[in-house]
Amino acid sequence: MQLQRLLSYTRKAVDEYQMIEDGDHIAVGISGGKDSLTLLYALHGLKRFYPKKFELSAITVDLGFEDFDLTPIRELCKEMEIPYTIVKSDIYNILFNIRKESNPCSLCAKMRKGALNEAIKAAGCNKVAYAHHKDDIVETMLLSLLFEGRFHSFSPRTYLDRMDLTVIRPMMFVDEMDVIGFKNKYDLPVVKSKCPVDGYTKRQYAKELVRQLNTEHPGAKERMFRAILNGDIKGWPERILQTR
Repeated sequence: MQLQRLLSYTRKAVDEYQMIEDGDHIAVGISGGKDSLTLLYALHGLKRFYPKKFELSAITVDLGFEDFDLTPIRELCKEMEIPYTIVKSDIYNILFNIRKESNPCSLCAKMRKGALNEAIKAAGCNKVAYAHHKDDIVETMLLSLLFEGRFHSFSPRTYLDRMDLTVIRPMMFVDEMDVIGFKNKYDLPVVKSKCPVDGYTKRQYAKELVRQLNTEHPGAKERMFRAILNGDIKGWPERILQTR
């Protein structure tokens, strides 16, 4: 995927769901993976021409894994002139050595998000951009149906009143395969996850299920995504279709 195409998808999401306003300071949560680095490129590119002016900061919560070298990402942010903060934490030690959690994902996400939100507020940001793409949104809907009995998925824009912070998802129209193509084309400095349970989650199950459904019924993923957009899901903002 070319950068121009990524910027087109990103602007579509930002415009249709009113994600960015003049004067915003947006934090990009950087995990080190392909998705968050693609998002960083997308918002950095959008910043150059978008009519509403905004600032960017990048933040990584270091969970405490050994040999998790973030130097390539630090160099990328320096090249892009984006302030980069690494938040050191003891989350890995707490989950795997002290508590010995057999299913650590939910607690890990909660602790990581808490550390990230603190850093976001300390940096003076009023918004945080998450790198969830189209596949994530469809997979989340399936997980919600299968395990919660409700039709729900990530909202494009969510205001967290307790934190006075708005979450946005500018890559919601981007397919995961396009993210992979972008990573390969632009040689993104991905730092591989050291998590011992990476790839053995319910989300991985949902990912494989979506892939199977789309193989057996071509176009199924797109139809599920369209159902989400048109599903009048509680908490989702109004979608304003662009005519340009």
